[in-house]
Amino acid sequence: MARIKGGMNAKKKHKRVLKLAKGYRGARSKQYRVAKQSVMRALNSSFAGRKQRKRDFRSLWITRINAAAREAGLSYSQMMHGLKLAGVDINRKMLSEMAVSDPEGFKILVDLAKSKN
Repeated sequence: MARIKGGMNAKKKHKRVLKLAKGYRGARSKQYRVAKQSVMRALNSSFAGRKQRKRDFRSLWITRINAAAREAGLSYSQMMHGLKLAGVDINRKMLSEMAVSDPEGFKILVDLAKSKN
């Protein structure tokens, strides 16, 4: 029986990697060996980036809440502690959204937190 060579599979694999490397500069988008390294690194970075994005947004929300709370005369940690004691279960994303778009509602929460501290 005749032996089957791996040329088709190798070509398919090379095309897949080179397609992912499309838009890269120089040899990174033309040569398989270099493109493979670049693509592997890019995929690792994109995985890490998806995790980092969550941290960045949480940090942004906390900064916004802190700024709005300090305008009302309360620090971020005091506000969060007061809300916890008051039994208000609202996440930081929604709190920061309130701080930006609904200052009156946020002020009510700040007053509630102040009364419980």
